[in-house]
Amino acid sequence: MGFFDRLKKGLTRTRETFTAKIEKAILGYADIDEDLLDELEEILIMADVGVTTTEKLMADVRQGVKRKEIKTPDDLKPFLERKITEILKAGGAGVRMAANGPTVILMVGVNGAGKTTTVGKLAAFYNYYGKSVMVAAADTFRAAAIEQLEVWAERSKAEFIRHEEGSDPAAVVYDAVKAAKARNIDILLVDTAGRLQTKSNLMAELEKINRVIQREIPGAPHETLLVLDATTGQNAVSQAKLFTQAAPVTGVVLTKLDGTAKGGVVIGLKAELNMPIKWIGVGESVADLRPFVAEDFAKALFGGAKDEAASESEEGPV
Repeated sequence: MGFFDRLKKGLTRTRETFTAKIEKAILGYADIDEDLLDELEEILIMADVGVTTTEKLMADVRQGVKRKEIKTPDDLKPFLERKITEILKAGGAGVRMAANGPTVILMVGVNGAGKTTTVGKLAAFYNYYGKSVMVAAADTFRAAAIEQLEVWAERSKAEFIRHEEGSDPAAVVYDAVKAAKARNIDILLVDTAGRLQTKSNLMAELEKINRVIQREIPGAPHETLLVLDATTGQNAVSQAKLFTQAAPVTGVVLTKLDGTAKGGVVIGLKAELNMPIKWIGVGESVADLRPFVAEDFAKALFGGAKDEAASESEEGPV
């Protein structure tokens, strides 16, 4: 099964609360009226698209009706797919890579979102495509996180830098950056603590880590990726707002999309925070974490087929 098919399968529960309900609503109306628009608005909110984003989409729909772009209820679904694709494509989503030396990717997020697992899967992805990878266990508050990451590093053939539980996270990062430069590593992935209790603590810890990295590699970290659990719906948006206040987050990794009916949160995150979605996870296997492609996500969300004219992306590690 290719990744598009896995994505489509992973979004099954979201489709049941989103596009399937839109299709059902359309069947009940011969014309577009306020009752249909009210039902459509409710469907968007229930899919965790978010109130602000729903209001924007509904304003677009009303404009579409006024301009005769939407003439019948059947026109609503393709119109929404087009508008949602535009939202998701805005600003791009590619990962910024270093021109020379190691590309440093800092991973942040609360415990339970799948952060440590995501680091391991990213290591496997980049290794599959021929990149040398190093993983730094800077979440020193949990011995389990260090051990889990070490297993992932072995599995993905990545080099691994760790200190003892309770060590200074910045010291781990310092050693990792030095080692990555000395060994000509392509990608350095840094796992950070996910349970710092206050925003000021979080900011202080991440600022210290950033200073250490920037001192050794000007312009790094090249990405600071926030890992969010899609099953938390709008709580993920709230987490994103808090983290962007505490750290210079450059993009989002959204995990566990296969386990939720709240996949509409992808749209809300992008529209409300203008934050690029860089990666998405739709399952437990290594191959189920992939770079985010707006068109593919929208097609899968609306139950469509992948554009056959487009070249199939490589499938990555399995």
